[in-house]
Amino acid sequence: MPAAPVASAPVAEASANPGKWGRVDSDGTVYVKTADGERAVGSWHAGEPAEGLAHYARRFDDVRTEVELLAARLAAGSGDPKHTMTNAKHIKESLAEASLVGDLGALAARIDSVLERAQQAVESVKHARDEARGQALSRKQELVAEVEKIAESSTQWKVAGDRLRAILDEWKTIKGVDRKTDDQLWKRFSKARDTFNRRRGSHFADLDRQRATAKERKQELVKLAEEISDSDDWGPTAARYRDLMTEWKAAGRAPKEADDSLWQQFRAAQDKFFSRRSAVFNERDAELVENAKRKEALLAEAEKINPGSDLEGARAQLHRIQEKWDQVGKVPRERIRELEGKLRAIEEKVRNAADAQWRRTDPEAEARAAQFRERVEQFEAQAAKARAAGDKRRAEKAEAQAAQWREWLAAAENAVASR
Repeated sequence: MPAAPVASAPVAEASANPGKWGRVDSDGTVYVKTADGERAVGSWHAGEPAEGLAHYARRFDDVRTEVELLAARLAAGSGDPKHTMTNAKHIKESLAEASLVGDLGALAARIDSVLERAQQAVESVKHARDEARGQALSRKQELVAEVEKIAESSTQWKVAGDRLRAILDEWKTIKGVDRKTDDQLWKRFSKARDTFNRRRGSHFADLDRQRATAKERKQELVKLAEEISDSDDWGPTAARYRDLMTEWKAAGRAPKEADDSLWQQFRAAQDKFFSRRSAVFNERDAELVENAKRKEALLAEAEKINPGSDLEGARAQLHRIQEKWDQVGKVPRERIRELEGKLRAIEEKVRNAADAQWRRTDPEAEARAAQFRERVEQFEAQAAKARAAGDKRRAEKAEAQAAQWREWLAAAENAVASR
């Protein structure tokens, strides 16, 4: 920092009025006037006495100029104040025997002022240096503490690594700590950094092992996925693919390039299976929609049945429609209740008409009841035979016919009982 301005005024130039500060006697001896009296500073025989006096005055002015330069450096804060103080002391020590003509008292006072200010500047520099050294020491201690904390607990490996590099860069810029202390702090810094590097290395070594294990497991899962991609067992296979996906997520990440490649293989096997299933299901859905249209046509035909005018014809026509209905097969699930309900309503209409007719006229009700009972037994026997032969469709059909005839039998028996 710049020193405070030098307090004493600059010394007057001697060359402006040499006679004020000295004289040359008749034998050529040159004297300078001081507070203690005159002092011989040299001799002059080369010319006029005034010239000799001017010569020694100029030498004084040269020294004066040198002192003023030292004062200017202090005021500007340039240069080393210690060096300035050394030069000023040297000049002061030489004044007692210096061959100069000028205001030596004022020059000595000026030099004393320069020395005083130089001493202040030296102390100021020392204080600033001590303060800077303290700040440098404090900052390096803070950095070491931060590095040790990172080394001990940080798991943000990239962020922590970047921070350690930034700390090292800053560390290199911090100057002024004494060598012994700096070496001690550096040892702590280096030890902490090594600890972090070992922990990071261990972490990534473990991660590499985990990824290698994940790679092996995912290779196995890809193989399993490819093995079932041609399966036509749609439900269980779809469930198996869901299980494989759960296992895939649980396996963890393999090395990125391998992980991406394995995932593509796994997805390809999945897509192959589900594309095939979608094609089959789409075809099946189209077939079910077509079946629904065919049953709608049968319902339209059944709705024209008029059991009131021709009961036996109505029964025969309904029976033919029922057989065709069974042959059509399945319809979309959301249409089953609607379509079956409409057919049941028509069947109910025919049954109600039959019941009404039986109640009106039935001279041979008992014989008819026996006939119905025989038909029930026939259809039950057909159902049992079809069941035994493994023909589920015919068995269900015979059972349905037996149930219908059983209802008619119950009506006939009821008519006989109520006559």
